[in-house]
Order: sequence, then C-alpha cells, then structure tokens
Amino acid sequence: MYVQGVALGALAVVAALAAISGRSLLLAIVYPVTAVAAIALGVVDLAAWLGNAGFAVVLPIGLPTIGLHLRLDPLSAFFGVVINGGVLASSLYGMGLDRAKELTPRVEPLFPLFAAAMNLVLIADDAYAFLFSWELMSLASWALVVAHHTNAENRRAGQLYLVMAVIGTTALLFAFGGLAGPAGGYAFDTIRTQAPTPMIAALVLATALVGCGSKAGLIPLHAWLPLAHPAAPSHVSALMSGVMTKVAIYGFVRIAFDLLGPPAWWWSLPPIVLGAVTAVLGLLHAVFDRDLKRVLAYSTVENVGVIFVALGLALAFRANGQPAAAAVAMAAALLHVLNHSWFKSLLFLGAGAVLHATGRRDLEAMGGLIHRMPRTAAFFLVGALSISALPPLNGFVSEWLLFQSVIAAPALPQSALNFAAPTIGAMLALAAALAAACFVRVYGVAFLSRPRSVEAARAHEAPLMQQIAMGGLALLCILGGLLGALLTEALAPVLKGLVGSGLPNAGTGPTPFSLIAFDATRSNYDAVVIALFVAIASGFTLLVVHRLSARRTRRGPAWDCGFPDPSSAIQYTASSFSQPLRRVYGAVVFSARETVVMPPPGDLRPARFSVVLIDYIWTTLYVAPWRALLRLSEYLNALQFLTIRRYLVLMFVALVILLSIAAVTI
Repeated sequence: MYVQGVALGALAVVAALAAISGRSLLLAIVYPVTAVAAIALGVVDLAAWLGNAGFAVVLPIGLPTIGLHLRLDPLSAFFGVVINGGVLASSLYGMGLDRAKELTPRVEPLFPLFAAAMNLVLIADDAYAFLFSWELMSLASWALVVAHHTNAENRRAGQLYLVMAVIGTTALLFAFGGLAGPAGGYAFDTIRTQAPTPMIAALVLATALVGCGSKAGLIPLHAWLPLAHPAAPSHVSALMSGVMTKVAIYGFVRIAFDLLGPPAWWWSLPPIVLGAVTAVLGLLHAVFDRDLKRVLAYSTVENVGVIFVALGLALAFRANGQPAAAAVAMAAALLHVLNHSWFKSLLFLGAGAVLHATGRRDLEAMGGLIHRMPRTAAFFLVGALSISALPPLNGFVSEWLLFQSVIAAPALPQSALNFAAPTIGAMLALAAALAAACFVRVYGVAFLSRPRSVEAARAHEAPLMQQIAMGGLALLCILGGLLGALLTEALAPVLKGLVGSGLPNAGTGPTPFSLIAFDATRSNYDAVVIALFVAIASGFTLLVVHRLSARRTRRGPAWDCGFPDPSSAIQYTASSFSQPLRRVYGAVVFSARETVVMPPPGDLRPARFSVVLIDYIWTTLYVAPWRALLRLSEYLNALQFLTIRRYLVLMFVALVILLSIAAVTI
C-alpha cells in the first residue's frame, strides 16, 4: 500500500508541476518519472497477483459515513500489470520525443494524470471511488484527445468522446444504484452481501454493458473510438487503445462476475452476441479504411468483441455449474486482455514512428518503409503477426483457448446457447481470417513495394528510445506466445476468484510449455514445438531454394506484367487490395458502391474511381437522432420570442393539464 500510494502520488505531483510551470525541463521529466512509477506499481500488482500480497484500506474521505474504500486483489492486480506495462512502454516512447519540438504543456501534464486515474479505477472498492476515478480517467483522456485542438477533426472527435463518456458514466451510475439497493450500501463488500432481484440484476447487467461497453468500444457504442484514438498523440493512442479499453473490461468483469452474485444463464447472451457482431464489423471497417491509425482503432473494436465473447461464454458455463469450461473461457478472455495490450500498443507506437517519419497516416501515401525504417518494420511485423493470431506468437494462444471454449459450448443445456455456439464459432473464424487479410494489407502497402510519396521516400528510422519501447513489446509478444502455458497457469488465483476453478489440467502436459485446455487427447498446444517446426521448415526451404535450385534457374529480367515503367502508380494500393472483400461483404453490410468515371477518347480529364460506404449504425443511431434533436430545438427556439400574453396563456394551459392529471390519478 505504501509503494502504491507513493507511486500514484508521484504521478499526481509531476502532473501538477508540469501543468503549473509549462517549462520544457519539467515537461521532459514527466516520462521518466511516469516510467519509474509504472515499474513500482507493476511490481506491487505482480506481487498481489501471484503472491496474494494485496491490501484493503478505508480512508476518511469520500462519501459521509462511508469513507473511501481501496482494495487490491488478484483481479485488480492482474489488470494493474496490464495497465502499467502499457504505461511503461508509452513512457519510454515519450522519452524519444524531440524535446524542442514535440513536448507540449497540453499533453505531458495530463499523461501521468491519465495513468494515475486508470490505476485508481482498479483499486476502487466502493461506487463513489470507482465513478470518481472513472470520470477522472475520462476527462484526462478527453483532454489528451483534443490536445491539438486547432485540428477540426480532433475537436469533433473530442466532442463525440465527451458525449459517449457522459452516457457511459450515467449508465454506470444507475448500475451501482441498482447494486446498492434501497439501503444505499455503496461499498463493494456491502454490495456482495445482498443479491439483487432478477429484474434489478437484468437492469444492472444492461447498464453495465452500456457503461463499460461504450468505453471499451463495443458495437453499437463504438462510434467515438475510431475518431478519438487516431486524434490523440501516438503514445497516448497506445494507452487508450491498448490499456484504457482494458479498464472498461475490468469494470464489466468486476460487476458481472463479482458484485452481481451467481449468474443466470441468459446473462451470457448479450455479451456473446454483441461481442461476435463487434468482432466481425470492427474488422470489416478496418479492412476498408485507409487511415493507418484508424485501421488500428477499428482492430481494437474487433479484439474487444473477442474478449466479450469469451466473457459471455464464461458466464454461461459458470451459470450451468461447469467450472472447468468457465475457467477455460475466462482464461481466454484475461489472456487476450494481456496479449492485446502488448501487440496493440506495439502497433500504435509503430504507427506513431511512421507518422513521425513521413507525416502521413494515409496508407496510399506510404510504401517502401522497410528500407528506410528497418527496425520499426521488424517490430511492426511482429505486432501484425501477433494480432493476426499466427503461432507461435501470443495472439494465437488466447484465441486458441477461446475456440476450445466455443467447441465445448454445445454441451450447455440451453437450446439458445446450443444454437448460438456454431454461429459464434463461424463468426470468430471469419474475424480471424479478416484480421490476417487486414494486416497483410497494412504491412504490404505501408512497408513493402516502392514509396508512393516524397515523404515516404525520405522517411527515417525512429529515435533509439522509441525503438527500445517497440522492441520490448515485440519481445513480450514472442515470449507471450512461447510461454503461454506458464502465463495461463499464473492466472489461477484470478480464475478461482471469478469462476471458482483454474484450468482443469494446467501444468500436466509433457513439457512445461504445453498448454492443455481440457485434456491432452483433444486440446494440447505446445508453442515451443510449433516454433521449432516453423524454424526448421523455414530453414530447410531456404536451403533448398538457394542451394539446390539455383543451378536450374534461368536468370532474366523480372516479369513486368506488361508495364515496363517502374512507377509506384502501377502497384497495388490499399483500396485495390481490399476490393474483393469490399465487393463480397461491403455490398451487404455497408451498401458499398463503386463509381468509375472514364472520359471518352480525346478528353484530357483524368479518370476517376470512387467508393461510397454507408455505416448504418452511425447514420441510424447517431446521425438521425442528432438531426431530429436539432430540428426539435429549432422549433422550440420560437418559445423565447413570445409576447407576455402568450407566455401567460402557456402557463395557464400547463396548469390546467397538471390539475387534470392530478384529478385523474387521485
């Protein structure tokens, strides 16, 4: 508790000093101090996660007669490791910023405040502390989103984010109100002793999904995320996408698996259905978009959907008294939380390095960066392979566990879940395939081929500290894949607290690196064996190609496909790469329309090709209500220009209506 308090206090003090002074020297120490604090907090969290060295304390502040409850248990400690790992990587990346040009009093003072707020959410042990920390996190991240407020897109993203944050916090306020009940016991220990009625439990679950889902990016509450995450500075985007979304998932886990008590089986349906839809639609958006950071933001939406599917399955198994299967599903969710924080932070930091080197976010203006940014390209490739769930990297481990739980879902007794299981499995398989296509497109267009712009041709490698941050995350992605079995075994304290059981056969495989979901005969994965097989097969193939086939190869000019001009204009673009998928899925989901304007012979005007995609969720749930509200406000605006007599008439009519209602109801 002492170390935790000192680290959080250091973050607050550094934020205050940097905000008050605004001097370059104080701004420059923000990231080193934040990195040290993140290490200290991470060590405390790791001890509480693995060694049961948590704490519980009540401070004499907060709500009257209740105080401020703080507690660190294995669940919050695990998420603390996730958060502070991301904070450390982003802080190291921030140390590589140009002190003269890129340090700004609009970003640096809020960075440690944002990190402290996320840590406070995790240790909050009453509703007041949770909501206060949640709002502090939202406001700090909103201010970081609009740090470069001269950009109209950033202002629009900040406005939408603020609206969605208010909606989410309001929903959580109702959720905790329902949990507290008529007695108003807002401390979590008090809430755990009083189980709500089925109706109240359903309302709490719905409001928790809205409150936490809006912050995590669950469709249809995701609209702010693809705008806000790209608008923030890149190391802040890594925090928001790789870390802050996990705080939202922590909030849902805390409410659904801890505070609400024993679940009913139907609680699992909303997160499963919404998660599957989120996974597929998020990746379809990512495949069709051209903005590198927005592609990564939509990919976060997809991964959040995957996590919610796993959480829904864990609820279903737990409600039906199947703790082993519930542990597999929950392990998949928690391990994907950890893995996603690593590879998504890596990808956003890599995108930041590309943006810094080229000044461009449009994939169509990149190309050839592997020659000018070789280390960044290597690190980004590790992140792309990890997020595509390719073995033996870490993304595969958690998704493999998820598919094991999906395969076990037909054993559930409810027909609705039996019917949903194969459908959900198919949707997750489609999402996995789309993820691979998405990042083949991103990496191929951005880093391979020839430069498509002058800026890409003049790109330069990222500074050393930024390379260290990306290299550390890339190493974690590799080790997380090879040591996935050990990480899953380490989740045992968290799993027992949430679903009452650890993985049924953890640690019983033929090697320490064997991951067994249920039993070794049907669900055994050994990452080291797979890695050795890939290495040997690749080496043997290279040997055959370069040593044995060279004598029979006829050397000649490369086939130019009928285009002898070595121009970048004849390369595949991001739009042309996604065209087949756009024609298959975009026409159905987004009513995609392609328009080609080809001038007749002799006309010197250039040919034009355009694509129009319609996001029905955005137009139906956001644009249409906004327009209706605007029209209503314009009509009601006429009320302020009435005469005194008309105001008196309105008051009289209102009084008559109220008296009539009173007479009918009495």
